[in-house]
Amino acid sequence: MKFSIVKKAALCAAVAGLGLGMSARAAEPGITDSTIRIGLFSPLSGSGMAYGFDVVNAAKMYYEKVNKEGGIHGRKIELVVEDTRCNANDLVAAVKKLVEQDHVFLLNGGSCSAAVVAAREYVERAKVPFLMLNASGDGALYPPSKYIYGAFSISQYAVGGSMVEFAVQHLKAKKIGYINHDDAYGGWNLTAAEFQAKRHDGVSLSVQSVNPGINDVTAPMLKVRAANPDVLLLTTYARPAALIIKKAHELGWNKPIVLAVTGTADLAQLVENVGGPAALKNFYIQDVVAGLPSDPKMQWVYDMYKAYYPDLAAKPGHPQSYMPYGLPPAMTVVQALKDAGPEPTREKVLAALQHFKLETGVMASPVEFTPDDHAAQKSAIYLKFDGQHKELISGAFKSAWTYQPKQ
Repeated sequence: MKFSIVKKAALCAAVAGLGLGMSARAAEPGITDSTIRIGLFSPLSGSGMAYGFDVVNAAKMYYEKVNKEGGIHGRKIELVVEDTRCNANDLVAAVKKLVEQDHVFLLNGGSCSAAVVAAREYVERAKVPFLMLNASGDGALYPPSKYIYGAFSISQYAVGGSMVEFAVQHLKAKKIGYINHDDAYGGWNLTAAEFQAKRHDGVSLSVQSVNPGINDVTAPMLKVRAANPDVLLLTTYARPAALIIKKAHELGWNKPIVLAVTGTADLAQLVENVGGPAALKNFYIQDVVAGLPSDPKMQWVYDMYKAYYPDLAAKPGHPQSYMPYGLPPAMTVVQALKDAGPEPTREKVLAALQHFKLETGVMASPVEFTPDDHAAQKSAIYLKFDGQHKELISGAFKSAWTYQPKQ
């Protein structure tokens, strides 16, 4: 009789323990014995589509590759995809849906910085890991948030710092003309540009800040020309950049112009918008990948795209310029999930990201995170572009700016 009672008690304890285990797992959103649910989002339509459509496709094909290879600790990745149209309201709505209705384990998305920044408050309140796609997202990264990681393409602070370093080191510039946006995005890259310039004796910046929706760039371009700089750096989006480059050509500007990666989403369209290759005789573009599409070390990226999207790859304009940018964030998600172990929790994934370094083979520098800096990449490469051909400039140029907490 005693043995029976003990046996019954043990059985009850085992059942209770099983119940606790099941409850613990049920309490962790998006995780089952066989799946991990991830919320993937970006602009898939609208004017910002070029920033995100093929970026999402790249992330999707990498996740599918991982699934074909057996998943992560036996679990397959399950994606829920949302279109954010490069709009803050749409992005926040998508994030809320993914967390509250789709119950995703983590978020992987965002191609437009302003839209991404709008989600910071909700993400922190929901305590869900958020790894951006190709948005710089500096406003959500600084000061560092426990839950947010980004700048897999490059931090906006690093955009400005790297461009100044390239102008000084490669173009031997001392007087630098600089046109940015008159918003937070423009402030971020200018902060690092000024920091970088101060590291070099005799280097100065002449700055013009323009509204992203500007239609007439005559006044800022005349002011730049009057300052007589050795080089002009443009950290604007594609539309104002095209207007400035075209106006510079009309004014007889023949000094180097360097365009930030944020203005290079569609180079064929840029050539058309500036009036043809004649406006690009002394022109450089910033990029953040490890090499040109023709570089053998990048071939696997484009081969994978063709294999997964043969019909799309056959269409003009595909893959879009930013396509490779979707791979590093997806690769980081996968590695962090692996590092979290066979029973992943959000806290374990966040702990894995605190001290993280991953060489993706895709970008100009490795993905690297520390407890004090959640921006993945600080370096860029540069290409000379004449409207038809690209020539890679040797080396990667790194921004030196680092976040300093306010005392």
